[in-house]
Amino acid sequence: MNLDKIVAVLDANVLYPTTLRDLLIWLAVNETFDAHWTDEITREWVGNLLEDRADISATRLERTLMLMENALPDAKIIQYEQHIQGLDLPDKNDCHVLAAAIEINANVIVTQNLRDFPSAVLEPHGVVALNPDDFVCLLKDLNSPAVLKAISGQRANFKNPPLKLDEYLERLSSQGLPKFVLWLGSIDLF
Repeated sequence: MNLDKIVAVLDANVLYPTTLRDLLIWLAVNETFDAHWTDEITREWVGNLLEDRADISATRLERTLMLMENALPDAKIIQYEQHIQGLDLPDKNDCHVLAAAIEINANVIVTQNLRDFPSAVLEPHGVVALNPDDFVCLLKDLNSPAVLKAISGQRANFKNPPLKLDEYLERLSSQGLPKFVLWLGSIDLF
């Protein structure tokens, strides 16, 4: 994987959890990597959130999507469907994610479902699948000042109500970032 420029497709399951999604967007805004997704990925995580969480409205998610698109106007991948033909993943419903990665020459798919993206299928396309914890730890290894800036920006947005550090770390840990949280706890930055 070329570590000079990390270009990642964010799978729906890493955009579903609010704090994780927000952190990934902050990390991309702080130029630790180029974040990308498709309308199909968006429909999946938004649809699942609306189905699972009665306390979240479609209007609120529309605002979230607008903020994401304003923060990262080049994130949306289009015209990737031609790459789906011939892809063979364990879950055929994930072929669109790999096709999107192929279209933009991404080198990473960030997903909670690593088993659905076997390396033997991804490697010929120059792509690796990473879980969010390994991905964010890679970013902090490559550019910890930018990662810390992103965290500071994210935490500053928790105003109503404010989020205590231990609550923030617990959220990140519960949303799939236990190794990253251990690192944060070890550097005493807040």
